[in-house]
Amino acid sequence: MAQSDTLILPRPAAKGHRFSLTPLADAMFQLLIFFMLSSSLAPYSLLTIRSGPERQQAGEIVPGDEAAPDDTEVQALGANTVLWTLEPEKVTIGGQTFPYDALSAIAEGLALNDDAEVIIILRNQARVQDLARVLEALTAAGISAVQIIQGPT
Repeated sequence: MAQSDTLILPRPAAKGHRFSLTPLADAMFQLLIFFMLSSSLAPYSLLTIRSGPERQQAGEIVPGDEAAPDDTEVQALGANTVLWTLEPEKVTIGGQTFPYDALSAIAEGLALNDDAEVIIILRNQARVQDLARVLEALTAAGISAVQIIQGPT
């Protein structure tokens, strides 16, 4: 018999099936892109602001609405109370209309009165971003007595 010159190497033992992470990473990346795109479709600054339950003349709750605490009602206006009507890109104070750029100066002037109170009246077109800008200016000036109410429709 002739000897062959082929060398036979032993096969390594099978280690089992390895789990590939590539398809999982692909799926996670697709989900990430989906949620990033879908969350930018409705920016929070364009969401309308809704008020709480409506009240009737005597402070009774309209049927079907939940009761709100009595301290949320607007009391009679005092001498230190200022009404701010919030509309898109402008605020009406005492019958005068101001842009949002002037809010910090107005709030600082109002803060000179220690008992200053602000009632913000929201119009239907008011956006969350508009309210945030007004509240930021009032907070920076140190005015903490703020009430927010829904204006007439």
